[in-house]
Amino acid sequence: MKQYPADQIRNVAIAGHGSCGKTSLAEAILYTAGATDRLGKVENGTTVCDFDPEETKRGVSVSLAVAPLEWQGSKVNLLDTPGLFDYATGLHEGIRAAGSALIVVSAKDGVEVGTEKAYQLARAQGKSVMFFVNKMDAEHADFYKVLDELREKFGSTVCPLIVPVMQGDKVGCYIDLATNKAFAYEGGKTKKIDMPAGAEDLIAPFVDQISEAVAETDDELMDRYFNGETFTHEEIVHGINVGLETGKFAPVVCGSSVTLEGIDLMLTALVDHMPSAKNAGNEIGVDAAGNEVPVRVDAADPLAAYVFKTVADPFVGKMSYIKVIAGKLSAGATPTNARTGNPERVGKLVYVCGKKQEDVSVVSAGDICVATKLSETLTGDTLCAAERVLTLREVGYPNATLTMAVVAKKKGEEGKIAQGIQRLIEEDPVVTFYQDPETKQQLVSGLGEQHLDVVVSRLKAKFGTEVGLDKPRVAYRETIRKKVKVQGRHKKQSGGHGQFGDVWIEFEPSEAEGLEFCEAVVGGAVPKNFFPAVEKGLQESIKKGMLAGYPMVGLKATLYDGSYHPVDSSEMAFKTAASLAYKAGIPQAGPAILEPIGNVKIYVPDDYTGDVMGDLNKRRGRILGMNPHGDGNQEIEAEVPMSEMYDFTTVLRSMTQGRGSFVLKQERYEQLPANLEATVIEEAKAFFGEEE
Repeated sequence: MKQYPADQIRNVAIAGHGSCGKTSLAEAILYTAGATDRLGKVENGTTVCDFDPEETKRGVSVSLAVAPLEWQGSKVNLLDTPGLFDYATGLHEGIRAAGSALIVVSAKDGVEVGTEKAYQLARAQGKSVMFFVNKMDAEHADFYKVLDELREKFGSTVCPLIVPVMQGDKVGCYIDLATNKAFAYEGGKTKKIDMPAGAEDLIAPFVDQISEAVAETDDELMDRYFNGETFTHEEIVHGINVGLETGKFAPVVCGSSVTLEGIDLMLTALVDHMPSAKNAGNEIGVDAAGNEVPVRVDAADPLAAYVFKTVADPFVGKMSYIKVIAGKLSAGATPTNARTGNPERVGKLVYVCGKKQEDVSVVSAGDICVATKLSETLTGDTLCAAERVLTLREVGYPNATLTMAVVAKKKGEEGKIAQGIQRLIEEDPVVTFYQDPETKQQLVSGLGEQHLDVVVSRLKAKFGTEVGLDKPRVAYRETIRKKVKVQGRHKKQSGGHGQFGDVWIEFEPSEAEGLEFCEAVVGGAVPKNFFPAVEKGLQESIKKGMLAGYPMVGLKATLYDGSYHPVDSSEMAFKTAASLAYKAGIPQAGPAILEPIGNVKIYVPDDYTGDVMGDLNKRRGRILGMNPHGDGNQEIEAEVPMSEMYDFTTVLRSMTQGRGSFVLKQERYEQLPANLEATVIEEAKAFFGEEE
């Protein structure tokens, strides 16, 4: 593929709700443009963009795919993003790298949650938006109903650009409102036709909507619009383009990715109206001193390139997907990685179209490529010229909210599992992984059950490690509620020197996180040199509580009396005596189990607040308050036991149709209700029994 200047490049993310036909649309676009010679199908696993084995197996997009094509003298880099919420990593990466978003909507199902999320993310990042109403060939398809839904949901900036003229249940032709031309499709070919009878009345209100939207872009045009003047074709095109760049215009086009009707018209509209990489790619970088630095999309400027995706291939090595913002990236060059401060040698550069690769020696500003085997570079890194080192804005991923315990199918593979997941995190930074020192579990977090299922599958496929997923254990604590005084006496005679240690300790509740040790010995009953041994004995003892074996907190121990032997007493003897006092005293001091309590902030539309608060009450939650959060959403703040929040990600998504989100943070420990203690103790016996 030849090199294109930035003003002839369009970087377009294809986004939308799951199963609206995004990957099929990308396939149709590539086929129509001649970038592929056959039309693949998602259900057959033969599409260009769904090439990952996980995608072929599941029949859905799991990660972002890049596919370039040429159309009417321009290059279009398609970034096909997943629609399912569990795979939102790819959506965020695609929108970040794109200059505009083509949001796909089903002509049958209309505006769905994924439509809203894609639109909100694109607008939040200042991207231009065009809607494509897909599946116009389907039974019960209704373009005009979907158009009304789009305008109701996203406002009057939504305007039709290409509309269908229906003949019964089928599309007779498509009208391009910008050119006022009609097109029909026969035998897979596009044919310009005369305007159908009655079409003028159909399109008149839509033409007026476009004229009004165009007038919004310029004061002079607004005056002419109010005076009833008609705009020229050039003025309409200019107004549409300005409106797209400024966010004042969101055109709607339509067609079918199955029959290929309308695909060429949509492609032409995309090239004619969507902002080029030169106009849509300017960014603000930050230098080492924290100063903002404008970065223009200009091949003559110093290099600034952003890594927006990484693939960890066990055979090919690491593949870094890069958008060149400024300057030129050349194979063999050594740009500086702004994060590490080190030069990074660039080996091979390629253009990718799904899994196919085409070598390229240099990539200019505005374009997208892949660099192989970058040793230190990760997703989110900026590669720059040494004379202008700066950091560009990162992707901004959603937070992982579902945590599961990783269980090795074979013993002794924990290290291999950790290494494999760390490699997968390079691909998917949303995934988090850590070893819990208390529960001894390896914990992996993601966006949902399907997300973590993909992690498990890729661990096996790429690194040969089989694992299962289990519910994570809760890190409980133990404490006491009463004050007691007990003796700990250790005496042993076994020939030669014996062992003797005798302590009296008062145990009582405290605000300390662990052990608060004090001494109040009078008259040298216990020599001072044995105090540290007593404290050490207690510190080791509180690692295991007397009820369920969880660490003890909130404990004050005061050594106030005891006795010693001038020959047989030793540090070890007093350490043992302290341990005996602990074992004797804690059962008498009203021991109790403490459970971790989390603070959760939940963001949901107004309609779902009642259901969500009802669910929190079932989880023993306490509602702290509710505050408006903009766009008809509410923030519900509550305190909930962490043990009750294990499946909240799945339940909230189901309850709110995917519109809800939350942030959970552990705050403190509170006493576990007495009726739940027996269950926790039984589970602890099983857990600690496994350890022994």
